[in-house]
Amino acid sequence: MAKRSPASRSKRASTQPAAAKADPVPKTPARPDAPADPALKRRAATIYQRLHKLYPDARCALDHQNPYQLLVATILSAQCTDKRVNMVTPALFRAYPDPQALAGSEPAALEKLIQSTGFYRNKARNLKEAARKIVQDHHGRVPRTMEELTALPGVARKTANVVLGNAFDTHVGVVVDTHVARLARRLGLTTHTDPAKIERDLMALFPRKRWTLLAHLLITHGRNTCTARNPDCEHCILNSLCPKFGVTTKQSTPAAKAGNAGKTTAG
Repeated sequence: MAKRSPASRSKRASTQPAAAKADPVPKTPARPDAPADPALKRRAATIYQRLHKLYPDARCALDHQNPYQLLVATILSAQCTDKRVNMVTPALFRAYPDPQALAGSEPAALEKLIQSTGFYRNKARNLKEAARKIVQDHHGRVPRTMEELTALPGVARKTANVVLGNAFDTHVGVVVDTHVARLARRLGLTTHTDPAKIERDLMALFPRKRWTLLAHLLITHGRNTCTARNPDCEHCILNSLCPKFGVTTKQSTPAAKAGNAGKTTAG
């Protein structure tokens, strides 16, 4: 059988349609152009109302007195509990009360203060460099936009949302941590696992003014009731509204209850 020449193979290949290129992923989630399902929006509103009534004092769990302290605490909270961060920050802020002081810190001394939060060497580098950029590029003040915040070392979209919403009352997006992601899926508010896509779905369902508090409400409920393991669905205020996607509950069947009723406990 005659072999095709390289030229003919190249010519044939060139006639094949080119593979479609994937659309670039936007840096920040955009609100969908299409409106959310009205029934889902009504259910989302009821979920918010019930949680707000249950947790009227829900707020950011990281102790802070100003935007600088909140930024530092949020960077430290990566892979660390808020409780542990709150144990570390009082001494940290006494040693470094502002970005200027933090920018001039000695790495070893800074690392020692934050060691218990985990990944302390990387966090110390990010804190020191972020402080340096705040002093150099923003006159010592924490920036107030998503673009400027995410340009700082150690600051991604979630951290920026925390700072903007809680320190500046600027609602650019929804904080999506593990609790928010878990509850959003269980409640049927999203089908996604990617934080950016979950955030986009939540932004479409809730008014902008509720975005910051929404995260606090979901986080609080996730810690108290809708835990990762063994959620207390029976006593959950959202039980009648929740499709419980991905939840496996240990509820006894009528037959099992009857069988258990006939058993006696050995004395």
